[in-house]
Amino acid sequence: MTEHLQNKARLLKRVRRLVVKIGSSSISSTKGIDRRRMKRLVEQIATAYEGGIEVVVVTSGAVAAGVVRLGQQERPKSIPGRQAAAAVGQIDLMAAYEEFFGKRGVRIGQILLTHDDLADRQRYINAKHTIETLLQARVIPVANENDTVAIEELNFGDNDNLSALVATLVDADLLVILSDVGGVFDKDPRTHDDARLVPLLQADRNDGAAEASADTGRLGRGGMAAKVDAARKASAAGISTVIADSSREGVLQEILDSRREVGTLILPGGDRLSRRKHWIAYNLKPSGTLVVDRGAYEALRRKGGSLLPKGLREVRGRFRSGACVRCVGPDGDEFARGLVSYSAVDLDRIKGLHSNRIEEVLGYRISNEVIHRDDLALLGAEE
Repeated sequence: MTEHLQNKARLLKRVRRLVVKIGSSSISSTKGIDRRRMKRLVEQIATAYEGGIEVVVVTSGAVAAGVVRLGQQERPKSIPGRQAAAAVGQIDLMAAYEEFFGKRGVRIGQILLTHDDLADRQRYINAKHTIETLLQARVIPVANENDTVAIEELNFGDNDNLSALVATLVDADLLVILSDVGGVFDKDPRTHDDARLVPLLQADRNDGAAEASADTGRLGRGGMAAKVDAARKASAAGISTVIADSSREGVLQEILDSRREVGTLILPGGDRLSRRKHWIAYNLKPSGTLVVDRGAYEALRRKGGSLLPKGLREVRGRFRSGACVRCVGPDGDEFARGLVSYSAVDLDRIKGLHSNRIEEVLGYRISNEVIHRDDLALLGAEE
């Protein structure tokens, strides 16, 4: 048995809750929703559901369906154009899901989300409770980004990212990303005939294969790079991901069969982030950047410490106390995100100082730390 199948067999023993992301290319064409392909995927999801696995679907396709309904030739580049296409296409998209799941006697519920919904802690919890209630009622939630109201600085960027956030939100055991590519290849298979599929990846390792095939499709937003990035976000919560070709016959059942090799399995590595730290790292939009020195980098990255004023070298951006910021090391690379105890103005005044001088300089003291370790989430792989 290959290493891929050994890891897969161990993983599948504990899969009770599954998030399936369906890309635009999997259910859409230049003629709108491809009913034949959607029906085939719905039947596979229904089979998994009937086998006792709880399923949450994250779907793309509303904008692509709306583009065709509006008689347009390509995806709108403007936000209003995308919103209008989504408003028209979402109706067709959900009607088709309702029809095909209904034929299998499966009920569905629509969940429309924006980044703001998951960045706000209370709304994040509300969304979790709603989806949990649907699952308990034996209803399959079908989630999509709410393109009708999303704006450029608040949208998810692609539904690959949304699928990772939803998988974390519902504590999924496995994330499946279905697209028009068979997995991660060592080269872009669309331009290299000798490209080889990489069956197994470790999410916390820097691997050149993970960067292959980054082009986006004409009807969608996310390329392979976005899918690998989503897998890494899911990995930070201890969730494995499979990326596979949606057009492969019975692909979901093959993924759930420990004897079959299909797609690329991306395993989590390193320490799992708590749910709150995952929310800080991947749900919040950073308002600024803190540049730290080598000593602070080592204390945060290697020793799990807090960021103190002494280790702060530069403050970039304008933000208030409690905001999410990026933490950048001496090499310029972002390695963490966290919630600051002080505003940008005040941090600029106390950078490089010992904590015992905070009150002397500012006239008050909230905390000895710029970012407490409980509010700090480390990102990415070790070099």
